[in-house]
Amino acid sequence: MLLVWLLPRALPATAAALEPGGASEPPEPSAATGRARATAAELAPRAVLSMSSPPSPMVCIPEGELAMGSDESDVIEALADCASEPYGHRCSPTLFANELPRHRVLLSSFWIDRFEVTVAEYQRCEQVGRCGPRPSSEGTQRFDRPDYPVTRVSWLDARDYCSFRGARLPTEAEFERAARGPSGRRYPWGQLWNSRVANHGRFGWDSTEAADGYAELAPVGSFPSGATPEGIYDLAGNVAEWTADRYAPGYDPQPARDPQGPPASVTNLRVIRGGSYVHARFRLRGASRAFAEPSDRRTTLGFRCVRSARRALPGSAPAGDAAPG
Repeated sequence: MLLVWLLPRALPATAAALEPGGASEPPEPSAATGRARATAAELAPRAVLSMSSPPSPMVCIPEGELAMGSDESDVIEALADCASEPYGHRCSPTLFANELPRHRVLLSSFWIDRFEVTVAEYQRCEQVGRCGPRPSSEGTQRFDRPDYPVTRVSWLDARDYCSFRGARLPTEAEFERAARGPSGRRYPWGQLWNSRVANHGRFGWDSTEAADGYAELAPVGSFPSGATPEGIYDLAGNVAEWTADRYAPGYDPQPARDPQGPPASVTNLRVIRGGSYVHARFRLRGASRAFAEPSDRRTTLGFRCVRSARRALPGSAPAGDAAPG
């Protein structure tokens, strides 16, 4: 942060110069008067201009271990959260079976977008012919503010955009590491639920919830109190996010290094993470998993990009990333 000190304001004229009939010119200052003025100038308040640079567009996650997934106690807590919703009678442990078992994962260092990819950023990719157009109608135009997270993008659209930037979609394990941290917290911001720090919904007939300030989409970064300690925004709520991995209904219990998900022969479904503005608190947990066909386009589904750390110079953000719109 740079501090710019401005010059002190001039001292007022003498009383004699301001009174009617007083001297037309102020008297010559004596040595004592000069010293007094110098002291007054030194003590006069000075304005301070604060200048700071914007945050880097990507955040570096260091290499480390992650206890990925949930155990039985986590499922019990999630089930209790689900039961408190309007449709709580529909909750059962099978909703969370795909988070089992908890297992050890070692991840290499990577960089992840600080914010979800915005409409404006995706449109720049469209304009140069590197990304496909998104379906649009009168009913979807309200989701296309430039600072909103881009939605109605297929898995291929998301992959192509990240490739355009020289990046890629995050693996499921990378997304969970960014959301839960090395300690395995429940939510990106910590252990306890807070309805004011994420754009969420509810499990009921009306799945939207305007009490957080937004019934539908919010501009990216609208919930700074819900960011991770590393400064990554909207990893829970606003839009759910595509990941690179294919979906499997459970995890391999064996420890793994940089897992990439099941092979193509298993399924074509892709994992989505994070929950959206129509999802209740139990879907915004860092361990929660969902899936979609790669061709799906939803107003609740967007993405962000990552880069392997070896592609970046040490101590600096990767080159070629534009600041979030």
